[in-house]
Amino acid sequence: MDNEIAMLPSTRAMLKGGVLEPYIADYCARLRLGRYAANTRRVYLCCVAHFARWLTTEGLGLDAVTDETVTRFVADHLPRCDCPPPVRRTPHEIKAALAHLVQNLRSSGAIPLSLRHGDHIGSELGAFERYMDEVCGFTPSTRRHRLGIVARFLVARFGAGPLDLAVVTGADVRLFVVGSKAGRTAETINAMGGALRCYGRFRKLVGAPIESLAAAIPRAAHWRLSSLPEVRSQSEIDQLLASFGDDTPSGKRGYAMVRCLADLGLRTIEVAGLRLDDIDWQAGTLRITRGKSRRADVLPLPPKTGQAIADYLHIERPQTANRAVFVRHVAPYDEPITTNAVRNVVRAAYRRCGWAGSRLHILRHSVASRLLQHGTPLKEIADILRHRSLDTSAVYTKVDTVRLAAVALPWPETMP
Repeated sequence: MDNEIAMLPSTRAMLKGGVLEPYIADYCARLRLGRYAANTRRVYLCCVAHFARWLTTEGLGLDAVTDETVTRFVADHLPRCDCPPPVRRTPHEIKAALAHLVQNLRSSGAIPLSLRHGDHIGSELGAFERYMDEVCGFTPSTRRHRLGIVARFLVARFGAGPLDLAVVTGADVRLFVVGSKAGRTAETINAMGGALRCYGRFRKLVGAPIESLAAAIPRAAHWRLSSLPEVRSQSEIDQLLASFGDDTPSGKRGYAMVRCLADLGLRTIEVAGLRLDDIDWQAGTLRITRGKSRRADVLPLPPKTGQAIADYLHIERPQTANRAVFVRHVAPYDEPITTNAVRNVVRAAYRRCGWAGSRLHILRHSVASRLLQHGTPLKEIADILRHRSLDTSAVYTKVDTVRLAAVALPWPETMP
């Protein structure tokens, strides 16, 4: 236990002799390593003490500590808690404290990894996720998206019963993808169908094919190149960058990240994955190794982008041993930011500019449009954006109004 933290004897007594007592020292060490403030560590320990007392009262052992148990503690116990004071009852504090606890217990092997959908479906989803990671090379966000769709399908079809894919019919698949009511967009239908097709390829690889169901997965008509890509003008990009002032929280970090998005067309996962070793300051290049394609690409580093990153590194970046360029500014320290942090920074900048919507890909579209307007060949644009196919970049030719006007035929005034 953390003896540096001032806690009441009654609170310490809740941790003594319980099922969590042997793991409290490691829990405290985890919080200290993350450089959490002393008061935050005290609050989290009080939350864990409350949880430990509830486990003892309910007669639950260590094997019962799961995500579902934590949810039950917060949702069922806290609203009618009559535990003697002092105990912490603030839900967001308890959720944060117990999230660290569960993660620490799992990393130490004290409790197994959670199979959220039961052993029969959980094992299947675990194998499917490994297939998407090791064979397909999908990014974490793609894996989570497709895993969630397949999980909903298996739970809806089998529930707590045995997993027997031989009984799945084409009608089951069509009903799941299209839904019982009209209203799903073409993008949603195709995304759900794509996840099930990926799952079908996985089943074929492991020797239990479900090829007969492939034809039953519906495809919605969707013309990907039918609409114009939404872009921001250069003046709007300048307005976005100017929204980062001295009073903006973590302003230099946010400004540097948006520079990477607006100048280089990086994806959020690529910005979050940048490491100090990826920047060659002398050559003026940036290596992208954590992108969607999982290949290494070297891009020129524009002077203004490099200056924004350098300013952040010298002025605002906290001291840390982590080699990530962009790191957390709040505990736990010594950890890189997530893609959500990048998204939140851009969305906050959108709000400061008074812009509706929150699509980050607009910045990537804007880079392509700007390059095209300056006469950059389509092949070079595809290389900068790291597109595998020129067809992906071809959509941007539709926003090149100057060149399109040069080849447009005059509209006849009267129709025959």
